[in-house]
Amino acid sequence: MTGARHGRRYDGRTVVVTGASRGIGLAIAHRLVEEGAHVCITARKEGPLAEAVDALGGPEVALAVAGSADDPEHQQRAFEETAGRWGPVDLLVNNTGVNPAYGPLLEVDERSARRILDVNLWGALGWARRAWETSFAERGGAVVNVASVAGVRPAEGIGFYGASKAALLHLTQQLASELGPRVRVNAVAPAVVRTRFATPLYDGREEDVAAAYPLGRIGEPEDVAAAVAYLGSGDAGWVTGQTLVVDGGLTLGGGV
Repeated sequence: MTGARHGRRYDGRTVVVTGASRGIGLAIAHRLVEEGAHVCITARKEGPLAEAVDALGGPEVALAVAGSADDPEHQQRAFEETAGRWGPVDLLVNNTGVNPAYGPLLEVDERSARRILDVNLWGALGWARRAWETSFAERGGAVVNVASVAGVRPAEGIGFYGASKAALLHLTQQLASELGPRVRVNAVAPAVVRTRFATPLYDGREEDVAAAYPLGRIGEPEDVAAAVAYLGSGDAGWVTGQTLVVDGGLTLGGGV
């Protein structure tokens, strides 16, 4: 793919994408680089991040900052290093998410539940706070939160993860209300996407899972990246506090 295919909506813009060493986050970073952005990508491990930087086109367009997503010092360092390389950040994409618990909601242990909330909700708010403090309060900007259809309706086996994503969707609306007009805040809510993270939801039964989708397939990371690129761009300049469901039509019917 080339930038010409998608246009250059992000020329001169700087973006932070969390959880972007692989999967949906890396696809988002690819799409934004193709459209002209400089990107800072974050994740826990330096090795996969370094590989991702190479895949994105090298240090001229991509910067990696390793650390724990819910660590305020890591968040601050990411914004400082990004500003030092390319200037203040224009767009924050909160993509990091964890789910160490699978099974009925009443069987989720407290430690796993707290970890889910620390990263998926509190971490996302922390990134938004750092963005506001370091850039958005003065210059304005945009935030796109990557949630899930599990936050829109019940989903078997990932109930507490879904609860954290439902909270993230409310956080999206609340921040949009509080930070407007300087900052737009929106979210995407994907269904099952072909990533390592989502493998337990379709592995070995992809045809059966895809049969529940009116569009006949599970998602690809690029499907989510396209939606994020729209919401973060000037094309969505009058859109805030919204959730764009990217699900192949799953929520039209009774599929899980």
